[in-house]
Parts: sequence; structure tokens; C-alpha cells
Amino acid sequence: MKKKNNSLFDKQLVNTSLVEAFRKLDPRTMIKNPIMFTVELVTAIMLLMLFYIAFTGDQSQGSFGYNLAIFFVLLLTILFANFAEAIAEARGKAQAESLRKTREETPAKLVTANGAAKVVSSSQLKKGDVFECSAGDTIPADGEIIEGLASIDESAITGESAPVIREAGGDKSSVTGGTKVLSDRIVVKVTAKPGESFLDKMIALVEGSSRQKTPNEIALTILLAGFTLVFVIVCATLKPFADYVGANITVAAFISLFVCLIPTTIGGLLSAIGIAGMDRALRANVITKSGKAVETAGDLDTLLLDKTGTITIGNRKATKFYPVRGVDAKAFTRLCVLSSVSDQTPEGKSIVELGAVAGMKADPMEMVGVRMVGFTAETRCSGVDMPDGTRIRKGATEAIRRIVTDAGHEFPETIEKTVREISENGGTPLVVCADEEVKGVIELQDIIKTGIRERFE
Repeated sequence: MKKKNNSLFDKQLVNTSLVEAFRKLDPRTMIKNPIMFTVELVTAIMLLMLFYIAFTGDQSQGSFGYNLAIFFVLLLTILFANFAEAIAEARGKAQAESLRKTREETPAKLVTANGAAKVVSSSQLKKGDVFECSAGDTIPADGEIIEGLASIDESAITGESAPVIREAGGDKSSVTGGTKVLSDRIVVKVTAKPGESFLDKMIALVEGSSRQKTPNEIALTILLAGFTLVFVIVCATLKPFADYVGANITVAAFISLFVCLIPTTIGGLLSAIGIAGMDRALRANVITKSGKAVETAGDLDTLLLDKTGTITIGNRKATKFYPVRGVDAKAFTRLCVLSSVSDQTPEGKSIVELGAVAGMKADPMEMVGVRMVGFTAETRCSGVDMPDGTRIRKGATEAIRRIVTDAGHEFPETIEKTVREISENGGTPLVVCADEEVKGVIELQDIIKTGIRERFE
């Protein structure tokens, strides 16, 4: 697979930014930055001076080559400032384009009037359309479930790695475009108009983030404008003094002195600094609403997160097996692996992987004649029925407790304690039973992202 180029000076970004640097020469755009607008004005004066010297041949204002050099230096100064702003904006625009492409390319199974499913692009969906999603499908648009129930991974939107159950009716029937169906099948009615979905709002947020100035940036712009006005007066008074002593100071010299005195560098890079801060956050997949948010983040000492998915990989992984007292650890690991073979969720796959690390793999010959019981949002458990009649189940605590108590067995107090401890530590417990008797608990934990872990440590 080709590695994505994350360089700030990516060829495509540079080419786009070069074009934008010239487009930003429009005075209506430049006037938003008073410092660089002033530099553009004196550059225009130098251009007029070049035409004057070329047509009249007057050398009192210096040679044509000298004035041409001053003009190009001033033009390059403006273009560099525009380029710095444009290249900082380019990544945000690229991110918005990526989100827009995701929205347009997501396939949708549109349910037609005769009940048949027709695959169309998600961008073609309108409010009131009905589509269906099965396990593994990405939900193409915001909507309301009108039939079925399913386990849905909403980590891309909410940051919460634990799947949620969404079903028709009640207050948990809404779904968001961009989330993924993990199990079962649902039929959804589109509730958002084109351009008003959650993904559309994210695109608008990214595209509009570079247009907002921070209070500090506004205050600094006013201060720099004040300095510029002072230096305008200083340079204007030099002409009478020069005439008084008989010194000949050319227009090019006046302009060069003026541009060097005013805070040209700060004014040229001011907007780019704020945008670059948002760009740096964007490279870490953090979308900021404004430059003010970036400034505020720089003053933070403590960060409290209500969604663990912000700093974790987004999928819970099995980390440890807790067999009940009297059950052999190896035998319990075997039960965990067998009960997860038919579970195609990320959690189920991680249990099989952890079992393989412990030296317990599912033998294909052992699976001959086995009846697989897949995970569903309704039962909230999965498992297998072995040829010898053994029934192995693994799932949520409440689901397994119901199976055990309905069979007339007790739910061990030690298991209740283990489940509580895992939950209090931020993990997710899954209970395993065989023939309706509890055999132990599997601990699932959100794994902290590598870069985040290194920073915390």
C-alpha cells in the first residue's frame, strides 16, 4: 500500500498554494491584512515608477534596473506572505475534500417502491428515502430506524469505542452517517436534507475554520496598523528635510525604508501562524472550530476527556482472562476462543487473537459438526453448540446472567466482584458460560494510541 504523504510541502499542496498566492493579490482580499495591503500599495507605486522611467528615460529616480530590483523584492515579499497563508489553509481544504469524497463514495442500498434494494451513491439520497444496512455496512446518511435493531460502532462520530444498540421506536432509533453496522440488519429512513447531515456540518466546519480571527490576532493587527501609521508620518517628513539639505532621495529609497521600518514580517505571517496551529491539530485528526480554540489549548494544564475514544485506538481489545475458581486456566481459554470463533466483531476477533498468544488456537477438525451461534444485538452474546451437546456462550453480563438464572443456576458472587472491578477501571467485562454455568470473565480494554501513550509517559 502506498504511504500517504503528510509533508507540509506536498507537491499538490504547493502547486495549489502558488495559484492561491496570486489570487490573494486582489486588493479586496489584501485589505483584510492592513500591513500587507500597505506593502501592496507601495509595490503598485513602484510599478508606476517603472513605467515612468521606461517611457521618459528620466534617471533622476535611479536606473530602470535598480527600480526593477526593488519592485521584484516587494512583489516577492507579498507573494511569500500570501503563499504562507495559502499553504497553511491548503491542508484544511484537503481534509474537507476528503470528507466530501467519503460522503459521495459511500454506497447506499436504496429501497425502491417495489421493495427491492438498489445500490446508489449516498450523495443521491434525499430526505424521506429509505435504505437498508447489514453487518459490515457503513451508514450512508443520517436517519431514523424504522425496522430492525443492530449493534453500531459510533466511534468515528462520538469517540466512544463501545458499540451501541439502535432499534426502531423509542429514543434510540436515530443513526448518523459515517457510522458502521456491526451486526444484524436495519431499515432506515433519511431525516436530513442534502447538505445538512452531520458529515456536511463537519465539512463546513473544516472549510470555515481558517476564516475566524482570534481576539489576540485582532488586537495585534490593530497594534501593527498603528505602528504602520507612525512610520508613514516618519517617512513623509523625510522628504522636506532632504530637500532642505539638498539631498536627493529617490522614491525607491523612500519605499524601501518604509517597508523595512513597518512590521512587514509579522504582518505577513500573522494569519498563517493561526492557521498553522489549526493545521497541526488537524494532522492529529483534531478539528478546531477557530484559532481561539488553539490559543486556549496552549494555556491548558489539565485536560479532562469524557470520551475515551479521543486517545484510544477506537476498538476494545481483549487483555486478560479471569477463570472462576476451580476452572483450569487453559480450559477456560479454550472456552473463550470457541465462543468467539463465530463472533465477527472487533472484540470477538481480539479474543481469538489473545487466545492464540496464550497457545490456544481453534482446531479446524474440532469445529466439524459444531453449530455456530453468531452475535446479535438482540441476544448480546455469541457461542457454539458442540457435537457432544456442550453449549458455550459468551456475552454481556446481563445476557449471560439471564441464561444462567433461567437454567436454575447461581451467578457467582466472585464473578460479580470481578465484573465490577473491570467496569470501575474503565474496561468492559464479558462473561463466559458452558452448559449454563459461569466459567469466568474476559476483560476488554480500550488501548491507548501509541503516540498518546508516549506523551503521557
